[in-house]
Amino acid sequence: MALARATQPGTVEAARSVLRKHGRTFHLASRLLGAAHAERAAVLYGFCRHVDDLADESGDAVAAMAALEAVRRSLRTRQAEDPWTAALLALQAHTGLSLAPVHALLDGVQSDLSPVRLADEASLVRYAYQVAGTVGVMMCAVLDVRDPRATPFAIDLGIAMQLTNIARDVGTDARMGRRYLPASWVGDVPACDIAAPDPALQRELRGATRRLLRLADRYYASGEAGLAFLPLRARLAILTAGRMYRAIGGRIAAADYRSWDRRAVVGPAAKAGLASQALFALAFSARLHRRDAVHDASLQHALDALAAGDE
Repeated sequence: MALARATQPGTVEAARSVLRKHGRTFHLASRLLGAAHAERAAVLYGFCRHVDDLADESGDAVAAMAALEAVRRSLRTRQAEDPWTAALLALQAHTGLSLAPVHALLDGVQSDLSPVRLADEASLVRYAYQVAGTVGVMMCAVLDVRDPRATPFAIDLGIAMQLTNIARDVGTDARMGRRYLPASWVGDVPACDIAAPDPALQRELRGATRRLLRLADRYYASGEAGLAFLPLRARLAILTAGRMYRAIGGRIAAADYRSWDRRAVVGPAAKAGLASQALFALAFSARLHRRDAVHDASLQHALDALAAGDE
């Protein structure tokens, strides 16, 4: 395929391997895509995973920041030595993908290199946009979606998935020095307290996690409302991925919103059931085929500050 020929030898297969190993939900969903879209999606996932790993696996914040800045420079010069950035640039040339959301992604990942203690809901939504809503924007290009009306819905679905990630990983993130639950919800508690919360803080964490998942539900609903802008096979794949991710929230709720010492998982059998339900919904739900949804702009008011910073 054209993209495989435009990347360094073995990069596309390496991307597929990374997706199988680290993105099991997305890997399952990608199997519903056509070959070209699945290949592109794997390359995009591989690049995003590479960027995350630069921040999370270095052990040295200064070195990680330098590595991420090197990626940023490669994007600006369009000359890359590492295969993942080179593959992203090949994907950009192949699809017309804008590099603006890639830079926003790097901004979000770089913010994780300092102690994370988000202040309020707006800060939470902005972060979720940077590290996941941007991926929704890039996926529009990957899936050959050209209608600009699709973009805000794609952003919302990415935000929803990231909010679910945060709800699932409260304890894991705390042990990395990160508190994404806003201070306006839980107080300005340090991450180390969340890793081993006392009973009073446990109540706060449960309440905040419940609130987080309710917020995620609003973004999932918006994301689904815009699925009609996708090609049919991609519509099924993204609907399936979204519902599998949303199901993680149900697992968290079933555990009484306790995720500081456990990690919610949706097993293979449940995923198969959700995939079947998504296929049924696509076949019988007219709203998944209508392009008349009006986006709720209030869901993205928090992003206005990011746009203002770019001016």
